[in-house]
Amino acid sequence: MIGAPMSASAPGTSGAHPRIEHDLLGEREVPHDAYYGIHTLRAVENFPITGTRICAYPDLVTALAAVKQAAALANRDLGLLDQDKVSAIVRACEEIRAGMFHDQFVVDVIQGGAGTSTNMNANEVIANRALELLGHHRGEYRLLHPLEDVNAGQSTNDVYPSAVKLALQLAAHRLLEAMEELRIAFAAKAEEFADVLKMGRTQLQDAVPMTLGQEFAAYAVMLAEDQARLNEACTLVQEINLGGTAIGTGLNAHPDYPELACRHLSAITGIPLTVAGDLVEATQDAGAFVQLSGVLKRIAVKLSKTCNDLRLLSCGPRAGLGEINLPPVQAGSSIMPGKVNPVIPEVVNQIAFEVIGNDLTVTFAAEAGQLQLNAFEPVIAHSLLKSLTHLQAGCLTLAQRCVSGITANRGHLAHLVGRSIGLATALNPHIGYEQATAVAQEALATGAGIRELVVARGLLSTEQLEHILHPDNIARPHTRAIATGGSFSGATS
Repeated sequence: MIGAPMSASAPGTSGAHPRIEHDLLGEREVPHDAYYGIHTLRAVENFPITGTRICAYPDLVTALAAVKQAAALANRDLGLLDQDKVSAIVRACEEIRAGMFHDQFVVDVIQGGAGTSTNMNANEVIANRALELLGHHRGEYRLLHPLEDVNAGQSTNDVYPSAVKLALQLAAHRLLEAMEELRIAFAAKAEEFADVLKMGRTQLQDAVPMTLGQEFAAYAVMLAEDQARLNEACTLVQEINLGGTAIGTGLNAHPDYPELACRHLSAITGIPLTVAGDLVEATQDAGAFVQLSGVLKRIAVKLSKTCNDLRLLSCGPRAGLGEINLPPVQAGSSIMPGKVNPVIPEVVNQIAFEVIGNDLTVTFAAEAGQLQLNAFEPVIAHSLLKSLTHLQAGCLTLAQRCVSGITANRGHLAHLVGRSIGLATALNPHIGYEQATAVAQEALATGAGIRELVVARGLLSTEQLEHILHPDNIARPHTRAIATGGSFSGATS
């Protein structure tokens, strides 16, 4: 056996002594040192669409190899593939899963044929590497064939969606980890800012006091909720149609093959996969992809809203709200000296816009499926994998380059609270609605502060005001407070 791979050519190059391969359309020259074959070569020529090859998504390549490895082991268990071929196929798949030969997965990620070209690419790379391991030359398919052996008991229509679902699981796991890092960053800021009083706003107008810690805690909770929704969506993607072959009837596959292949695939990947109860339904239904895409859109929308808040709260630094400071990471202008822009929230906003667009693509592609197969799963896979990988990068960038370095302008926040008529709402239970309204109107008319006017009118003492307006009291639910005899008596909860 040959332990190390030979060199390999990119598509369109010609190594020494190209080999001749044939398919139903005729013969073609394939670079002698390429691991892909004629089917892949034709696909590269047919689909010069995005310039993004399937190897741009290592999770998808890894998943394809895992599916082929599980299929070989299932066929071995059923006595349908001899041990020497199985051993070579399994080893080739293990090498691919370890990161080797990914540059040989060269077809465009968007392709006609419901993913057939991707499946063919995988079959050929695995077959040619397996041939090497058996001591033969690439292209000697009479000894181990891409379709007869590597693709035994399979169809693109069960291999491709199963591999896509597996790839989505791997990518979603990394997104969940990135979301957790961002959630922890927001939670840490919530604790740091727990004693910082500020004005909350509704419709961009002063509302009632809250703490900056509460504001940041809300962002952490929003992320936690979306982590839960993403986990739920991932459970739906754990159901696969492997063994359904062409349309879900299992034609040309052993009756025991689906369960065996799924069991091996779960063992290889560590993901608890299950075989769909109705393989005909599962082969045509893209509902799990739509569900996952919707959750990714939800995450994107809420992340973008959070980034809008960060940009707004930090706007200024002198002529805006200026309540928080985002860490400066680069100069902001080629003409305005000293300008620093909120570039990290801005890039996350743009990721969100892309994910929202990807969701629309997934929606149309899922709806356009006809009868027993959805031919548009390549663009579904492309869209979802982009969304997952870009959201992951966005969460990590936001956590590490922005949130962890945010500081509060405590003095400015205290000043804004002191000048806001929103304090009148907080004093409503203590001085009554009519008095609170009168104080608010006078503050607006004269520019005086609420605190000063309340004391001047003899409605509350300075001591009582300090107690009522303490962050522990003003920003949380509490029992109605009663002022009697110049002293405040009341309980907070």
